[in-house]
Amino acid sequence: VDFDLILENIKDLNSLVGEGICQVEHTPRGARLRRPQPLPLTLYQDGIVVGHGAFRAYQHPGTQQCLQDIMDGYFPSELQPRYPDGV
Repeated sequence: VDFDLILENIKDLNSLVGEGICQVEHTPRGARLRRPQPLPLTLYQDGIVVGHGAFRAYQHPGTQQCLQDIMDGYFPSELQPRYPDGV
């Protein structure tokens, strides 16, 4: 696993969705600015943890697909249903 490449690609993806930029959130009484909540990705020597989920070994096919998506410069496809605009 090339951790440096993964981190570089994550930084690129974060810049695509405007990391640190506030978004307008509509409320019943108007609107307000809010910062999107980040989704933590913790990299370990033998696996990953996405968000507050369970540990996933690198050998697991779902983990391999997640990392391959990141290595290819895309948001992990497993996150698209929950975060259609990126996270």
